[in-house]
Amino acid sequence: MNALSEQILSELRHLLNETRDGGSVSPSVYDTARVLQFSSNVTGRQNAYAWLMAQQQADGGWGSADFPLFRHVPTWAALLALQRADPLPGAADAVQAATRFLERQPDPYADAVPEDAPVGAELILPQISGEATSLVGDVVFPRYSALLPLRQACLAKLGTVGPLPSGHPLLHSWEAWGTSPTTACLDDDGSIGISPAATAAWRAHALTKASAPQVERADRYLQAASRAARSGIEGVVPSVWPINVFEPCWSLYTLHLAGLFSHPALAEAVRVIVAQLDACLGVRGLGPALHFAADADDTAVVLCILRLAGRNPAADALRHFEIGGLFVTFPGERNASVSTNIHALHAFRLLGKPTAGTSAYLEANRNADGLWDNEKWHVSWLYPTAHAIAALAQGAPEWRDERALAALLQAQRDDGGWGAGRASTFEETAYALFALHVMDGREEPTGRARIALAVAHALEWMLARHGAHELPQTPLWIGKELYCPTRVVRVIELAGLWLALRWGRCTPAEGAGGIAQ
Repeated sequence: MNALSEQILSELRHLLNETRDGGSVSPSVYDTARVLQFSSNVTGRQNAYAWLMAQQQADGGWGSADFPLFRHVPTWAALLALQRADPLPGAADAVQAATRFLERQPDPYADAVPEDAPVGAELILPQISGEATSLVGDVVFPRYSALLPLRQACLAKLGTVGPLPSGHPLLHSWEAWGTSPTTACLDDDGSIGISPAATAAWRAHALTKASAPQVERADRYLQAASRAARSGIEGVVPSVWPINVFEPCWSLYTLHLAGLFSHPALAEAVRVIVAQLDACLGVRGLGPALHFAADADDTAVVLCILRLAGRNPAADALRHFEIGGLFVTFPGERNASVSTNIHALHAFRLLGKPTAGTSAYLEANRNADGLWDNEKWHVSWLYPTAHAIAALAQGAPEWRDERALAALLQAQRDDGGWGAGRASTFEETAYALFALHVMDGREEPTGRARIALAVAHALEWMLARHGAHELPQTPLWIGKELYCPTRVVRVIELAGLWLALRWGRCTPAEGAGGIAQ
């Protein structure tokens, strides 16, 4: 076990040092399909088309059957891309299967927009389904009626403003509304809205209108994004890139949840990231990437990290996202995010600031079991639940929640893991352990014994599935489709396993959120 603990620490240190490359994100069906759609070179992208077809599920759709809401966007995009690739082997059959799949799908937007709808769904789905339907013919597909007025309102608003500034949130979905390259400009990384799909669409429009150096910058960005997806196939891209703020931030936040933030073996890597975040944080906060709009979620986690590192950051960078006691992730968003408010609560408690409104919001947003499952950035209830328990317990040594503890223990599967879909996942099992880690230090002996049994069972499950330097595969994070920020999730998996390995030697103070050495 000691050898495995050292191996985990070594891999964690390596991952933290790698965060300087812009980030690692799983390949995206949607963005890859859009890149292929906007490319005139079908025969030169045969490997990317083959990859796209290989991701199609047996039922004809793309994406996980566990989470059907997130299958519409990638399936329409793949259908549209493959309609252009008819000469390629298997393309026509893939289009027919996708068409049958979409015919059978219930319309999740017939009457209302779900709280956890994919990013930009109101712009993307009406546009892409309409374009694909016009090519398929007289077939009855979902109509997404509740999205149409939202798209029309957004387009009307965009029609009254000039070119959006580089990094504006709406640029992330530019491929679904942009028609002229003059409505957007490349950021310092060469992207439109840190989106390969948006950048590929802009490049296609700009080929005859923009200068060659600008098109070349977009090409270099798309090549770098493809490398970040780590498929080894040119043209296969992630859903978002770079994530050079989000990735290091969430990695260090995870270390805190596992009691690893101040571990000597990670101290130098942590110090370097903290110094970089401190230097980058301005009065307006930070976003997921250095050249993207600031948001409350990333800003809150940066404040948490800096405070945990002994800095004293000003809370003003987060306050300007506050409206009526709640925090919006981005100004003008359709609905509030539970996890954004969780992170804001955690930041303010670490900074010693009042948080009554946010605390009340989190209490009001529990489900009947006392857990948090109404989240717009992650498909699993275990993500907001683990983070909420850490935030609510911060600075409150007497805090206990027997209802949440009972629900967490009850949700453990017979195999020892946790998961919101049909199977346990390493990532979600780690979240459960982070939550139990906080609760353990506040429980009486009987409660701690219950937790210890659950952890021992989880450890068996994790040990049977752990392999050194293995990249996560399960997409659970909500973007335009479900995706996996692979390095962030690998840190989560390793930190959860390390915590389970060390559980028997943790002191009560460590179980309450202190640092295990």
